[in-house]
Amino acid sequence: MQITRRDVLKLGGLALLAGGGARPVATSASTAPSVRPIVSGRADYTVRIATGRVELAPDTTVTTTTYNGQFPGPLLRFTEGRPVMVDVHNDTGAPELLHWHGQRVPAAVDGAAEEGTPYIPAHGMRRLSFTPGPAGFRFYHTHVAAHGDLTRGTYTGQAGPVHIEPKANPGAYDQEVFLVLKEFEPALSHGGDMAQNFLAGSEVPDLRRRGEKEMANSLARGMPHGYEVGYRVFSVNGRKLGHGPPIKVRSGQRVLFHVLNASATEIRSLALPGHTFTVVALDGNPVPRPTEVPVLWIGTAERVSALVEMDRPGVWVLGDLSDDDRKNGMGTVVEYAGRSGSPRWIAPPHFTWDYRDFARPGSPAARPDHVIDLLVEKRNAADRGFNVWTLNGVPFSMDTDKPVLDIDRGRRYRMRFRNATDDIHPLHLHRHTFEVTHIAGTPTHGLDKDVVMLGGYQALDFDFTADQPGLSLFHCHQQLHMDYGFMILLRRS
Repeated sequence: MQITRRDVLKLGGLALLAGGGARPVATSASTAPSVRPIVSGRADYTVRIATGRVELAPDTTVTTTTYNGQFPGPLLRFTEGRPVMVDVHNDTGAPELLHWHGQRVPAAVDGAAEEGTPYIPAHGMRRLSFTPGPAGFRFYHTHVAAHGDLTRGTYTGQAGPVHIEPKANPGAYDQEVFLVLKEFEPALSHGGDMAQNFLAGSEVPDLRRRGEKEMANSLARGMPHGYEVGYRVFSVNGRKLGHGPPIKVRSGQRVLFHVLNASATEIRSLALPGHTFTVVALDGNPVPRPTEVPVLWIGTAERVSALVEMDRPGVWVLGDLSDDDRKNGMGTVVEYAGRSGSPRWIAPPHFTWDYRDFARPGSPAARPDHVIDLLVEKRNAADRGFNVWTLNGVPFSMDTDKPVLDIDRGRRYRMRFRNATDDIHPLHLHRHTFEVTHIAGTPTHGLDKDVVMLGGYQALDFDFTADQPGLSLFHCHQQLHMDYGFMILLRRS
């Protein structure tokens, strides 16, 4: 059964999640067994999409769509370069998509309808065959549009970690812990913009003037502020702070934390009092300069891999800097062997997250063959109260899958962004790894990512090589932004 993109768009917000179903106990991705290969000629892995209930705490159970009856979805371990087959069953009543975020895979299996990936039909299945890569920390998640339906898309529990084992030894550590950060029970509001003073870089005055003038004109016409999304409950590995199993460590251990921000819209922070993180990889890609930081700031869909020396025995809260978010569940407990008592939280001093700290110093990146200039703007509350986002004045149309930019095989392209809005945008390019080449007012090179935060009224460049045939989707990974225009397609013959 073939489901077209237009068929799905006709469903709009009608495909609400059904209640009832299983009541899985949310398990920790750090301790739950990985999904292992199935033998005897069948698919190597099986993923089931279904609606069920997830217990975040004894007094907090949410109904959502999950993978294999749990949140987060099971940790999938692949080996770089070893082909796999994955059977994806959709037990829900609406077509679905599963995106292999951060991997260089064919458009037919990447999981984006805009690229031509077929939908997984309601009550149907698809077998996906691909060769995993590159090595590192990736993840899988739904890629359907949600628009105003907060029971669809990445507002659901459809997210799970992927670790692609490298061919070479990844380094020495005593314990590996996967953490998936996620909010539940979203609601629309007209406020709640996040503070942006954590992100390094200076604003461009012309961009600020342009954005502020546009907003002032909109408000003067009597328009309200466009919708934002807020959340009632927060979790790490599907459990609220204080209700999941602690991460048990021993003094003297080196623990490698792999942290995924699986939020639909939020930027997250993470601190462990008395400890520092040595960031060794961003988005699964080793950084040129491993750097110690007291706080991790993680944009929507970003991943951070960091080593922590366990040298402060006690029982600690590993949690978000926001007191309200920690109170509502965004944290977990780290417990040293032989220690007990109530977990302690000590707020760290203010820390600025600066991508330049992890890049290679010295000469700038290689010159591109072509530059694509993109101006980001916002039309406040322009679509039934939702903001509309434009690139060079044009919002992406899900009816026509346009605009499309043609690119040439093997050429190096620089995407140059100028953000005339006060929002931080986590920029994501499918099926490619890009090099951040200009950020926070400074040329950089050697920092490879697949998501990068573009600050409010700031400018940023990244370069990629057109080495993937067919269509590749670029978008802001904030669900509310991509659904309302912040996308563009790149087409390589």
